[in-house]
Amino acid sequence: MDLNPIIDQLETGDQDVALVALQIYNKENAQCFTFNKDEESKRERLGELVLSFLSRELQPACQLACVETVRILSRDKQCLGPFISRSAMATLATYAGIGTTETGQGQVGEEEGPVLSEGEAKSPNNASENPDVEVIVEALKSLCNILLHSQMGQVVAAELQLMKGVAERLKQCHDPTWTHEVRFFDLRLTFMLTALRVDIRAQLAQQLHGIGLLGNQLDATLGLCWPDKFETARAGSEGVPPEELPPLSRQQTERAMEILKILFNITFNTAKREVDEEDAAEYRHLGAILRHCLMSCADGEERTEEFHSHTVNLLGNLPLPSLDVLLLPKVQQGSIEYMGVNMDAVNMLLEFMEKRLDRGNKLKETLLPCLNLLTESARIHRETRKFLRSKVLPPLRDVKNRPEVGSSLRNKLVRLMTHIDTDVKTCVAELIFVLCKESVSRFIKYTGYGNAAGLLAARGLLRGVGESGIYSDDEDSETEEYREAKALINPVTGVVEEEQPNPMEGMTEEQKEYEAMKLVSMFDKLSRNNIIQPMQLGMDGRIRELNQEDLHRLVHNPLVQTQASPHGSDSDEGN
Repeated sequence: MDLNPIIDQLETGDQDVALVALQIYNKENAQCFTFNKDEESKRERLGELVLSFLSRELQPACQLACVETVRILSRDKQCLGPFISRSAMATLATYAGIGTTETGQGQVGEEEGPVLSEGEAKSPNNASENPDVEVIVEALKSLCNILLHSQMGQVVAAELQLMKGVAERLKQCHDPTWTHEVRFFDLRLTFMLTALRVDIRAQLAQQLHGIGLLGNQLDATLGLCWPDKFETARAGSEGVPPEELPPLSRQQTERAMEILKILFNITFNTAKREVDEEDAAEYRHLGAILRHCLMSCADGEERTEEFHSHTVNLLGNLPLPSLDVLLLPKVQQGSIEYMGVNMDAVNMLLEFMEKRLDRGNKLKETLLPCLNLLTESARIHRETRKFLRSKVLPPLRDVKNRPEVGSSLRNKLVRLMTHIDTDVKTCVAELIFVLCKESVSRFIKYTGYGNAAGLLAARGLLRGVGESGIYSDDEDSETEEYREAKALINPVTGVVEEEQPNPMEGMTEEQKEYEAMKLVSMFDKLSRNNIIQPMQLGMDGRIRELNQEDLHRLVHNPLVQTQASPHGSDSDEGN
């Protein structure tokens, strides 16, 4: 589209002429996301002219046409020059209804257009007093585009304290004035600010009390009521089981997911941090809302999984003591009860994890948040750990198939203990180790020594001796099948194997020594060529490099080391 006629018409300064020209431009470029490089200077000139119009008193239709044009032009990251100045962003913030004292009066500087007289200047609160929702939405979209494409725009947004202006409107979570689109793009802008600027993240979390602010926003979005202090229900549907409630609407889900993403940004790294009593209460309140999110369905299976994924990610950020709210709701008809505790939320997390396991795609991004959440919950909550162990590590009966072979949840997890991604295999092993109460012998029993070796080596537990976690005593619950086969189980593979012939049977001592030296020579050659690095187990339970002298000494002076008995019993019950 030739921009010269549009520019010529805007340069006349006539509102009516400009309105017609901009409406034509906006209609033709509504779906335009790629731009002609040769017209960059013309687009910048068009942007300057539009901003000069926005600095004047305009009729509503012309205001809307101007901010729509800014939205379209701001998609081009090469032509953001007119929009990233302090005055330009202040003007857009004013039209978005999020102007603050830092944005001034939203004036455009002398170089960009005429300065308004005192009577013509637009008040930062003008959009709130007379809200034109369409204009607000278009201005918010424009600001989002600028933040996405321009680091300078991000700096200016921080200087103008746009987060303060958005926070003021976020407080109005029950005001019917604001439509879904206004609320959604308020949240989208907040997400971008907190994702891109660490200082704004801290400002929202601390100065603007973001946990409570966004918790209230999420509460209002989901339409919750509170039958008890940490127990939620959907307003008007108290007592209705979650599975019988209608799914959340598309708009509710969209806003809720934006809120969850913002909360994730501002709670990052708080899981291990000590919080004071007031903050702890806020986090527990938020945890109760997140439990409701976990038990709710969205419009469609794919959207539900995405919604639950954001919920799980955020739950993993909460201080660990606040996770007890997942277990607090009373047991009701249809609830999953274990040891007198409502396990609906924990069971939902387990099902969510298994879905991600079965899918097998991008395990590090999709599986680890849920794995870590279940691990930490099991570590600090006795009932959670016992329930998870009953599902993941039921009493062992199959002693003929390797732990990684099969379709049970234990089999699926053990298979990942040798995954190529270190983070994945470490997190999976950590979960199983915690469910085994950090008992080396029980860990090996359920996974086999070969699968367990990675975690045991990292913790210096390869000798089987180590400090278990603080857990209560067990009572023996070995199955009859396991008890009968226990002596025949190969601890490396974790199964009963057919007896293999001794390859050294019939050899003389000289032949055995020859084969041993031949093996040493092969190891030495591979080691010298940096193909392998021979290792040995030290007295501290950790592995260390094995050099040529060590190999020679082991052949001629073998040291027979008695294995220390594994710490802890081999039974399954208890805390």
